[in-house]
This record gives sequence, structure tokens and C-alpha cells, in this order.
Amino acid sequence: MNEKTTDTDHMKAQLRARRCWFLLEAVRDLRTTGAVAPSGRTLARALTAPVSEAGPRPLSVLEAGAGTGAVTRVLIPLLPRGSRLDIVEANPRFAVRLHQLATTHPARVNRSVEAKVHQSYVQDLDTDERYDVIVSGLPLTNFPPAEVERIMARYIDLLHPGGTLTYFAYQGTRAARSLTASRPEARRHAAVDEVMAAYQSRYATGRWAVWANLPPAHVWQLRRPRADDPNDQSPQGQKAR
Repeated sequence: MNEKTTDTDHMKAQLRARRCWFLLEAVRDLRTTGAVAPSGRTLARALTAPVSEAGPRPLSVLEAGAGTGAVTRVLIPLLPRGSRLDIVEANPRFAVRLHQLATTHPARVNRSVEAKVHQSYVQDLDTDERYDVIVSGLPLTNFPPAEVERIMARYIDLLHPGGTLTYFAYQGTRAARSLTASRPEARRHAAVDEVMAAYQSRYATGRWAVWANLPPAHVWQLRRPRADDPNDQSPQGQKAR
């Protein structure tokens, strides 16, 4: 067994451990975990595409629902020198691990990236900061429709005019829900779909399928209108006028 094989086996063992830990946390508290598996690397790359495509200028980036850091590990090396990264995670055990990851990651240190972990729900985040990019790891179909509305409104409000939000939705869940969900759950899911459809209709700039994820997912990109856009009815847009 050579050194390369040993390193690969070690990485696979770490990945299996993170997945098992994530599943245990999901069973413990589905609301703060939100999913039953961490995002795969292909999904993470799709979610972080606006960062990799932004160029060399410093960015202000928010990652919400970071979980075990599967997306964070892809995101940090993409951040230009001098950027700011705020990581929001409600699960206290995940938040501790994320703090360790964010403060010790060599790419963050080498590029003088300012990183901070907030143990909070994103809709309750107390900040005056506005972001160029928001990356959401929250499977929003897990929440009541009123809470989804709060989360999405908060995302839009936290973006700079022209800023981009990315989030994912698992594929095939609507068909599965129609077969297994109770009537109240089916109504809740339908109401969440209506909330998301309204935001997609107004703000979406693209959607991509990520088949190499378990389960497969769609990644959505939404853009906050610029302050001089007459269609911008959010609080920031109203203030700008």
C-alpha cells in the first residue's frame, strides 16, 4: 500500500464518519439539520458557482445551514483575498465543528479571509451586513410555509442589490410525497411549493440539475434586483427610491 492509497482511504473514512454523524444529528433534530445526508461535492460546486465566477475582487458571502461543512470546504478555497464569510448554523454541535473548520482552513488564513460562525437560524440573524452571494443549504420543504416565506424574504433582504442566492431542492420529492404524505403534510408541501414558485418567478436567473448527488437535486440561482430596478419591492429597494 503506497502513501497515495493511504491518503485516499483516510479521506474516504473521514467522509463516511461525517455522513454517519450527520445522519445521527438529523435523527436527533431534523429542524436544525434539515436533511438526511450532507451535500455531495458536485452539488457543492454548483451551489458555490457564483463565488468561483465572481473574479478577484473581495466578496461578502453568507452560507446558511452549513451542517457538517461539506459546502464550506468547497467554498473557502474559492474566496478571493480579503473576502468576508459568515456561516450560519442553528445546530450547536455543527456550529462548534464549523468554527474549527473556518478558523483553521489554510486557504482562509493564506488569503486573509475574515470568517465567523453564527449559531442561529438565518431568519433570526442579527446583522447589518449585506452580501454579494448567499449559499443556502436548507432543504426548505422541511419547514412550514410561513417560515419558508420568512427565510426567503430574509435572504433577499440580506443581499446587496445585484447579489445572488443559490439553494437546492431534491428531485423527485413531489412524486414521493404524493404517495406517502398525509393530507395535512401534502397541503403543507403544496403551500411551500407556492411560496418558492413566487420567488422563482420573480427572482430566478437559472436552474441546473445535479444528477451526481444522493439524492439528485436542482440548484436554483436567484438575483436581488438592483436598487434602481422599478420591479424591486423589497425593503431595501423601497428605501433606495
